[in-house]
Amino acid sequence: MTSQTPSRRDRIGDVAEILLDYVEHKTTHQARSTTQVRTATYTDPDQWKAEMELVFRQLPLMLAFTAEIPNPGDYKAMEVVGLPILINRDKAGTVRAFLNVCSHRGAPVAATGHGHCARFTCKYHGWTYGQDGKLIGVSESALFGEVDRASMGLRALPCEERAGMIFVCLTPNGVMDLDGYFRGFLDDFEAVDLGSWTYLGSREIEGANWKIAFDGYLEGYHFASLHPETIEPRTPSNRTSYEGFGPSLRIGFPQHRIAEALKGVPRAEWGDQENNGFDFVRILFPNVSAFLAPEITQIAQLFPGPTPDKNRTVLNYLRRDPIRDEEDRANVEAMITFFRDVTYQEDYVIGMEIQKGLESGAHDHLTFGRNERGNQYFHEWLTWYLEDDRSRPEPTL
Repeated sequence: MTSQTPSRRDRIGDVAEILLDYVEHKTTHQARSTTQVRTATYTDPDQWKAEMELVFRQLPLMLAFTAEIPNPGDYKAMEVVGLPILINRDKAGTVRAFLNVCSHRGAPVAATGHGHCARFTCKYHGWTYGQDGKLIGVSESALFGEVDRASMGLRALPCEERAGMIFVCLTPNGVMDLDGYFRGFLDDFEAVDLGSWTYLGSREIEGANWKIAFDGYLEGYHFASLHPETIEPRTPSNRTSYEGFGPSLRIGFPQHRIAEALKGVPRAEWGDQENNGFDFVRILFPNVSAFLAPEITQIAQLFPGPTPDKNRTVLNYLRRDPIRDEEDRANVEAMITFFRDVTYQEDYVIGMEIQKGLESGAHDHLTFGRNERGNQYFHEWLTWYLEDDRSRPEPTL
């Protein structure tokens, strides 16, 4: 008799049962031991440079949503770790990514933000490029001279659209294996049909070193002390489950009302009850945190800033249904402002205080407890990539 791999639905039902037990018995997921991380991890310019080269410029980064550029001709231009990036959907519906740099004199061919066009035009000298990145027009070409247009298109980047998200590798000619990297985790986003959702907009905030900020998304130990009026009334502190999908994580958080919510629901259906008694934060390594909820979804993209002590975070907001009317739009804007303010005022402000504390030299190490396994796991994987030795065993939960 062969055993069968549990379905996604069965796994979520099992997690719901674990979270119910955590609440009833006042416990949580426990690592084998506490672990220490050097404070220099958050301050060292050499590590920061290594993170740019070995992590952010090599791994698949989720840079956009299908809902941001749903139609042929739509595009998004942005800066990512100092690189100008252009993502567009061509007339056949295929998503492409390029360095947003004209091959003539290096100016951008699209302004930062979202737009729609049949071709991209450099505002410096008016050279034009097709949606496939090919150079199609040289201003006053008879006076300019001969150019090899076939070799002077926009520099393409590896790009793939999956599960309502658009992934890009920032290294030209790099290789992306999303299935091998996410190991089934994208099924969660396929299951909710994220690709058909409505993009509601984004807000940007700035804070301390990107890992200080990201640490806050990886545990619920701080809810009672840091979020007593916003998160803790819904979600108890220090009751957290963890599942690993390669370097990515699905983090389970029970609600105070989990027993009430699941009472009367057949056990076989607990896998369908997300947001009814329990929630998940989904971590896409290295820098994305997604909280999917029926009212509004917040998906944070954390990018290292121009120096080790800073990060730039883009908070994206989506939901299943389009905006109905002006009253609905006003309500959505109010929710977006609320989530942005909580994230910045309660998490990022203390993160900047932590940055100062670490730079003071008061301690050589930070300690992550047995109850903070998500943080431990994240830093283990980060170290694994920075050591750049794929023969080493991968971290496991």
